Amino acid sequence: MFLERVARLSEYRGELHVYLREKMNTVAPNLSELIGEIVGARLIAQAGSLTNLSKCPASTVQILGAEKALFRALKTRGKTPKYGLLYHSSFIGRATQKNKGRISRYLANKCAHASRIDCFMEEPTNAFGKALHSQVEERLHFYQTGATPKKNIEVMRSVISELNRAASSKDEGEERVKKSKKKKKKDKKSSKTNKLKRKLEDTEDDTAIKSKKKLKTLPTPEKVSKKKKDKKS
Repeated sequence: MFLERVARLSEYRGELHVYLREKMNTVAPNLSELIGEIVGARLIAQAGSLTNLSKCPASTVQILGAEKALFRALKTRGKTPKYGLLYHSSFIGRATQKNKGRISRYLANKCAHASRIDCFMEEPTNAFGKALHSQVEERLHFYQTGATPKKNIEVMRSVISELNRAASSKDEGEERVKKSKKKKKKDKKSSKTNKLKRKLEDTEDDTAIKSKKKLKTLPTPEKVSKKKKDKKS
């Protein structure tokens, strides 16, 4: 019984993870692409909603989940916490002890950007989340090696240009499909009209042949005169 219960709980956990992934990909695709579905869902739950999270500044996002520690530090005039729920992100685990606070500050800034994009964007897409994820990776590499990362403006402009290209190609594809459908309809109409014309031509040919046959079978005036002479004789 105990093993069956454990197996059911593990299956239920997998189903919940799949459900959470689907919901986060539809509600907040950029935030889930940046820090993962679980941490992103915890941030949204702690803030109350995605709109509330989008209204929060980066400093508030950084310490979400560590409010008790913050107020305790303010009362005792101790050290304030560097991170809250963002501690469960893989970026902070990969950073060194000296750079944990710096990367948490930078990650909170990118989470604030991602939540605002998810909240106010009309068509959901995870392109911005991928770009923000690459920016955090570059920042980690910068702390380790000193290589200068790309600027935020350049990255955002490149993502917007890619989205515009994809939208234009999509519109061109839709126009091509519409044109092909119109051509098919025109071809169908022309084929129907051609069939009707052929039928009319065939009927006209048949009537002409029948009329010629009737004319051939009708007696000529010479034949009629010969018959009258034969009767008189």
